[in-house]
Amino acid sequence: MRLETTAAATAETFPQILARNARQWGDLPAYREKDYGIWQTHTWRQVHDQTRAFAAGLASLGFGRGDKLIIVGDNRPRLYWAINAAQMLGGIPVPVYQDSVAAEMAYVVEHAEARFALAEDQEQIDKLLEIRAQVPGLRTLIYEDGRGLGGYDGLLSYDQVQQNGRALMAAKPDFLDTEIAKGKGSDPSVMLYTSGTTGRPKGVVLTYDNLRKSAENAARIEGLGERDELLCYLPMAWVGDHIFSYAQGLITGLTVNCPESAATVQTDLREIGPTYYFAPPRILENIITNVMIRMEDAGALKRWMFRVFMALARRVGGDLLDGRPVGLADRLLYRLGDLLVYGPLKNTLGLSRVRIAYTAGEAVGPDIFNFYRSLGINMKQLYGQTEASVFVTIHPNRDVRLDTVGKTVPDVELRIADNGEVLFRGPGVFHEYYKNPEATAETKTADGWVHSGDAGYVDDDGHLHIIDRAKDVGRLTDGTLFAPKFIENKLKFFPHINEAVAFGDARDFVTAFINIDLTAVGNWAERHDVAYASYQELAGKKEVYDLIADAVAQVNRDLARDPRMAGAQIQRFLILPKLLDADDGELTRTRKVRRGFIAERYAVLIAALYGGRATVHFRTEVTFEDGRKGMVEGNVAIRDMETARPAPARRAA
Repeated sequence: MRLETTAAATAETFPQILARNARQWGDLPAYREKDYGIWQTHTWRQVHDQTRAFAAGLASLGFGRGDKLIIVGDNRPRLYWAINAAQMLGGIPVPVYQDSVAAEMAYVVEHAEARFALAEDQEQIDKLLEIRAQVPGLRTLIYEDGRGLGGYDGLLSYDQVQQNGRALMAAKPDFLDTEIAKGKGSDPSVMLYTSGTTGRPKGVVLTYDNLRKSAENAARIEGLGERDELLCYLPMAWVGDHIFSYAQGLITGLTVNCPESAATVQTDLREIGPTYYFAPPRILENIITNVMIRMEDAGALKRWMFRVFMALARRVGGDLLDGRPVGLADRLLYRLGDLLVYGPLKNTLGLSRVRIAYTAGEAVGPDIFNFYRSLGINMKQLYGQTEASVFVTIHPNRDVRLDTVGKTVPDVELRIADNGEVLFRGPGVFHEYYKNPEATAETKTADGWVHSGDAGYVDDDGHLHIIDRAKDVGRLTDGTLFAPKFIENKLKFFPHINEAVAFGDARDFVTAFINIDLTAVGNWAERHDVAYASYQELAGKKEVYDLIADAVAQVNRDLARDPRMAGAQIQRFLILPKLLDADDGELTRTRKVRRGFIAERYAVLIAALYGGRATVHFRTEVTFEDGRKGMVEGNVAIRDMETARPAPARRAA
């Protein structure tokens, strides 16, 4: 049963849709959670009953229309149900990034004016207790997992709230149905905070209509239904997870699977074998890194087979997936490769059953994207933002292009401003930034067009090309185009590079900071007898600089073949002696680089890169996992690079 035959015109809100699902798919699996190594299944009828009990329990505590419920923790079924429970009462759920430090979380709690919070476990409760001492408006704290909380006072368990709710429903049988019936599609559904790359995060208010219509349009394109499976492992505070795991889960009836922990995601992925899969570029890069590390440790025959068949896959795999003509010999060789290499690799990665796979969140390098498509995985790019309820463009099936992010989804319009900025308009356009009418007016025009902040263009076939963030695209002093994310993605394709930050706007040449991947480079160092005791020591080794220089040289050769970017080759680089970290303010919680902050914090290193120095002394503060502060100090080497000769211009026939 597909979306076209199941959508109910009267179900405008997610609580109303949940009630529909309980009637229509009562005994089908809605959620699974792996607990102590065993998958526990919850049917739609069970989810409906559990959610209603929690909603009534919230009502008994004074939660009502317009109230905000902070939700923080890993992907857990009962946290998703709490989102729906808050909505049943006309409240607004506010998911928060679970790795946020207390100060970051306190800003959201205070800004959202939240009186209620639900935390997964002791770690999150400890943060909320610290916040409650600073934000007196935060009153009621509820926990889902009680381990370690035996001696805490003034808390309520999830089970206690449900017990109170069942008592309320027994006393007032019609109360909850009356509240649910009041909901309208134009009501606020959720508030999600932006990543805050340029300042304080903004609370994006999305309505039921925004989320429901966007999720329905995308699901209809892909034919999603109640037999599809999804593994949710990305932060609940991120709009992508909210659309895929929550909105589309409810609308299509697909089964949402919650992993046991972040450490078991890959194992759980293999066990579930999802048909619908999403991964941001960073996850895709990490998977490739792990594959390459394992292949380096494999026997000579396996390494040879992998190298030969992957070269074939990169050449013809995408064409086969999109139904384009491929010679008979290549088809037969690809089938052999599928038997010996591609099939076993997809099975190991848990992607054998994937029917639809997306990547988004930031630009993805063509090499990374092509790796997955060459294996026969229907990996597609989508382009969207929190302010769009995710979906602006998606690659159509059999029309996937490595250098684009697809075509507009139904009911969405695109236009390119005179300065090259991408503007969009559609049913998913956000209602407002909470308590920030000035920012709302700056981002959304009176007639509904949203300034994306991204630079791009639409080609003759209707495909959208994203160059970079509009504010980040610049020019070298000689006029050469400088698109830092384009360069950084090429660097991050190499398994030994974890992160990169390129500089060059209004400069004579391009330079880069590089973070090495400790796992990949550590494995390489072990095999090459390079001794080290810490990340900082490993990052400073001459042998590691030589390894990274080879990658930078390859990137320069690739850039030389692009007439627009040939002059933006990397001429100097250094390896940072510390990893860029969200806790240090260098990355957002969605792992995006905060360029302005990095340029200010590491100004001495940037000056050395452009000052011709061979080494520079470095000292900065770091935040450890337990919240303590420390210092990293030492000398950092700077490596000069030769640039590759640009490809000769083609003469017109």
